[in-house]
Amino acid sequence: MFGVRGSGDTSGYGGLVQATILPGAAQRPFGGWFDEAYDALAAAWTAGPLEQAVPHVVIHRGELTLHVHRDHLLEVARLMRDDARLRFELCSGVSGVHYPQDAGAELHVVVHLLSMTHNRRLRLEVTCHDADPHVPSIVPVYPTADWHERETYDMFGVIFDGHPSLTRILMPDDWPGHPQRKDYPLGGIPVEYKGGTVPPPDQRRAYN
Repeated sequence: MFGVRGSGDTSGYGGLVQATILPGAAQRPFGGWFDEAYDALAAAWTAGPLEQAVPHVVIHRGELTLHVHRDHLLEVARLMRDDARLRFELCSGVSGVHYPQDAGAELHVVVHLLSMTHNRRLRLEVTCHDADPHVPSIVPVYPTADWHERETYDMFGVIFDGHPSLTRILMPDDWPGHPQRKDYPLGGIPVEYKGGTVPPPDQRRAYN
């Protein structure tokens, strides 16, 4: 079903590999309301050229993503919420992605914003090195991000500086590693509380 041959396993061990191609930066004009939103943010930004805080903009599949430098994330988020021309009042989620091949920016944090005033959605995306996995917490601006950031910390190991209580939310407190990183083992990990183990993919049964 997924293109795997010779195995009933769909974990990727049997050869299920898909190349990751990240979309490139968009050029003006962006089209639709995207130019209006970007211009409103540029007008509200007073700390120099907006390009210092938002190095590039990506438009992919009809969706707008602003790539924000982590040092400016809080300021950008606050403007996105408070400026009358933007009014992205709700953060509907914070999620993580791990791209091991993206040298120097292996960990990506994606913030999903919704403007109920203007009926618009966009994303803020921040990157950091997996050896320096620190990103400012946006909880002071969007309190709904509290548990989303905890889950991203638990699954990807991103440390949200300034979070009021950054603890694991799914795994036990002493669990080693972060299960949704691409370099996390696919199996062979003891199943806590049950006394069993999950075998590595090459030792699992094939159902065919």
